[in-house]
Amino acid sequence: MGLTLEERRTKQGRQQQENSGKSDQESAQLELERKPQGVKRTEVMQPSESAESSASLRKNSRRAKDIGAGVVEHSRTTSPTRTLYLIAALIAIVLWSTSFVGTKIAYVSFPPLTLGAARFAIATVILGIILLLRREFRLPSPRDLGMMAISGLLGTTFYFALENIGVQLTTASSAALIVASYPAVTALLEFFFFKTKISWMRGIGIAMAIFGVYRISGGSGEGGQHELIGNLLLISAGFVFAIYNFATRRVVGRYSMVTVSFYQTVAGTIAFIPLALIEHEQWRVPTTQSLWMLLYLGVFCSVAAFMLYNYGLRGLTAGTAMAMMNLVPIFGVALSILLLGESLRPSDWIGGTIVILGVILSVRERPRSRSEG
Repeated sequence: MGLTLEERRTKQGRQQQENSGKSDQESAQLELERKPQGVKRTEVMQPSESAESSASLRKNSRRAKDIGAGVVEHSRTTSPTRTLYLIAALIAIVLWSTSFVGTKIAYVSFPPLTLGAARFAIATVILGIILLLRREFRLPSPRDLGMMAISGLLGTTFYFALENIGVQLTTASSAALIVASYPAVTALLEFFFFKTKISWMRGIGIAMAIFGVYRISGGSGEGGQHELIGNLLLISAGFVFAIYNFATRRVVGRYSMVTVSFYQTVAGTIAFIPLALIEHEQWRVPTTQSLWMLLYLGVFCSVAAFMLYNYGLRGLTAGTAMAMMNLVPIFGVALSILLLGESLRPSDWIGGTIVILGVILSVRERPRSRSEG
């Protein structure tokens, strides 16, 4: 039975669609067959990448071990060095603590102002030798030299004139406790002169230190007239000490501390000479003990302690250094009791404790915020 022309065209169209469907299926099958091969090639590459990664990890691990070993080695060398800094600062504090007792012993032959002039004449010679050995000898600018001279008059002549006379009139233990309040006095003057912000904690510490000094200086009614005058002179010396610190800050950043101290000591010694001449009627042949004590004050208390303390500051924070300075009155009082046979009155115990606690609060460093750090 024959097909019409229209039926033949319809049949051909169906065959073309079937052939096209088969072609699409074959293409899809071929595509599916290619994908596993690609996956296999990828899986073959993974072991080499893993090997490279493992080698890199082993290399980094060895590097980390080397770095760790270096850190351990650095810590081994750093820890003894920090201990050395602490020992140096501690020795300086002990030397300063003995100065009150040493001054009392030297008074057997030397009056106060003469002792000051002789002590700092020795210190001037030693500081000059140190500058020459270190090749740091230089002449400051006229303006800086003038500021060093002014600060030398304050910190050497005026301060030690007041302190030496004060120590002569009062006990060495009372002097050590009053001198302990000087950092609080400095903080108080900073507030008045430089508008430095004082936290409530530091404010309480300053107030405590001042009240403690009042207790020591005769606020309890104990002690004689001479002792009261001596304590007042030591308090006045604290204000001079604070002003000396303010003047020294203007030049200390441009020169080494040894250079600054040398020129300050030279100026202070020169100014001490006419003051010492006032006491010429009290001069006498010094005893051997007094001479040794004069050398001790000039060499160890004025120069060696200064050098050791500045060396210790290289490895100590400011907070640690200030905290260690609170040991000066403790050692000073202990040595006064052991070597001079002095005894502390109840007002000294109470006032000294209040002073030390007040100073600890007044010199506390304000914690830095993250924005500042």
